[in-house]
Amino acid sequence: MKHRQLGASGLATSAIGLGCMGMSEFYGQTDDADSLRTLERALALGVTHLDSADTYGLGHNESLLGRFLAEGGATRRQRVVLATKFGIVRAAGQYERRIDNSPAYIRDACEASLRRLGTDHIDLYYCHRRDPNVPIEDVVGAMGELVRAGKVRAIGLSEVSVETLRRAHAVFPIAAVQSEYSLWSREPEEGMLAACAELGTAFVAYSPLGRAFLTGALETDKLSDTDFRKNNPRFVGEARAANQRLVEALTAFAAERGLSNSQVALAWLLNKHPHVVPIPGTRRIAYLESNVSAIDIALTPQEIGQLDRLFDPQAVAGTRYPEAGLVGIESPRAS
Repeated sequence: MKHRQLGASGLATSAIGLGCMGMSEFYGQTDDADSLRTLERALALGVTHLDSADTYGLGHNESLLGRFLAEGGATRRQRVVLATKFGIVRAAGQYERRIDNSPAYIRDACEASLRRLGTDHIDLYYCHRRDPNVPIEDVVGAMGELVRAGKVRAIGLSEVSVETLRRAHAVFPIAAVQSEYSLWSREPEEGMLAACAELGTAFVAYSPLGRAFLTGALETDKLSDTDFRKNNPRFVGEARAANQRLVEALTAFAAERGLSNSQVALAWLLNKHPHVVPIPGTRRIAYLESNVSAIDIALTPQEIGQLDRLFDPQAVAGTRYPEAGLVGIESPRAS
């Protein structure tokens, strides 16, 4: 397995990680036994970067990872780069949220995550979303204290602007920025990727397969009522139809090369940026194995350019979240 560095933290992670959110909620019914088998297979394939958050399943996701780590003992924990997040506060059964970035909350959230994960430290701890009423200097200051206390090894930010990243990095080294980035979500190209490269910060790309839409295999008309994509603006109505045409072109591109859509979408990220770590999520071992194989796929500059043009941001229809999901997200160039 190839590796990439998480900033100057000294942490090296697998070039592809595993997003674990869907093992707990948002994408329909889940099964812990299936998820544990997928996690075990991921580690066997060399996927060491496991991404979670306290809000995923309202603690269930961290508890699931805690169970996985406990079943493998100390050796398994040593192999894993464990990432989790704080900041999104939701009530059970609700998608709507509020954001809490207060230093007291950060400390309490970290302790709760450590208990659920069953570990004495978190490798990479993110501020999941930003509360603009709390100065980023105070947020990062509190996170830095967790590093100094040995409870966290490195810190990161999610869905922030370049200005926020620079202000934060001046207080404490930011090992990673995690934001949505894929063929159909190109906002990080508006300065964030360049800023991360300049500062030596890794960029962790979540939803690199467009929440499975880019795979060409998602049947949107069969999504369950518990699947948040059912009401996502890009998955419904005229937007869905317009985006489907883009995916059909991607399918043709992939078929010409004997690849799957997923392999092409991930290879596009890996070939384009040496400091990007995509974290596709899946509960199925077959999809996991296919995703991991993208590490060894080489795309030419001409092919990358062709994909760039195919998924011109102006051609993608619909916002990437419903209104409630945009809370705490900073635009790439926001102040």
